[in-house]
Amino acid sequence: MSHVCGYLNATARSVGRQLPGLALMVGLWLWQTATLWAAEETRASIDLASSILSFLFTSVTGWVLIGIYFFFVGMIVWLFMDVRGGAMMPTDLVEAVEDAIAKRQFKQGFELVKAESSFFARVLTAGMTRLQHGLEEARDAVHAMLDNLRSKKKGMVGYIAIVGTIGPLIGLVGTVSGMIQSFGELGRGGTPDPAKLADGISHALNATLVGIFLSCLAIPAYTFFNNRLDRIVNDISLMADDLLVQMYFASRQAQTGRSSAPVSAADSRPAEAPAAQAPTRPGQ
Repeated sequence: MSHVCGYLNATARSVGRQLPGLALMVGLWLWQTATLWAAEETRASIDLASSILSFLFTSVTGWVLIGIYFFFVGMIVWLFMDVRGGAMMPTDLVEAVEDAIAKRQFKQGFELVKAESSFFARVLTAGMTRLQHGLEEARDAVHAMLDNLRSKKKGMVGYIAIVGTIGPLIGLVGTVSGMIQSFGELGRGGTPDPAKLADGISHALNATLVGIFLSCLAIPAYTFFNNRLDRIVNDISLMADDLLVQMYFASRQAQTGRSSAPVSAADSRPAEAPAAQAPTRPGQ
């Protein structure tokens, strides 16, 4: 029994001495495997990128997709600058109008709004113009102008949806074109050229990839800007209605104060009795 225990202890000590070496060898093998895998992935990525660039710059479909990509990027930049709360409803303009209403300076407030060209200023100008005819008519004017301006903004955002729809269709055109090229090579008879077959198939797959990738970018962008526009327009509607209500009741209070002011001495004189009617002659 003692011999067995001694043998086991010796074996354990031997394994303990060899364990760091084994761990080092496994680590080196893993590092070499990861390096080779990374190199293969890098070569595959470079080949894919060169294939896509070759498709984009050497085919009609590629140039069309490049043009659509530039249009898409330009629309995204423009919408980021235009569809935002600070541009559509300037904070300083809202504060200036509220201050003018608090001071009963309605004409100055109207001139401030009329001089601006923002979304909020145009909506509020339409309401203030019709406020003299009543609050409801002013609200109707605000809603009409709001719907008009919102439809224009929606039309601009809709171009992103068009890009998301037309991108895969143009990619499909390139796909069909590449397949026609490949099958044309097969239909010539004889031994087909593998390079030409591969070129047609590569053209088809690259067109599909670029078109679908464009759609994957455009659809989320359209949803983002559409929701953002709805939220800002709703805020503008509420703010414009609140300012119109404030202005309407402030003007009513001002008119009531003027009508209840003490009348002057000339106005306090009793009214003269109407002149007696001249008697009519008989026969008239």
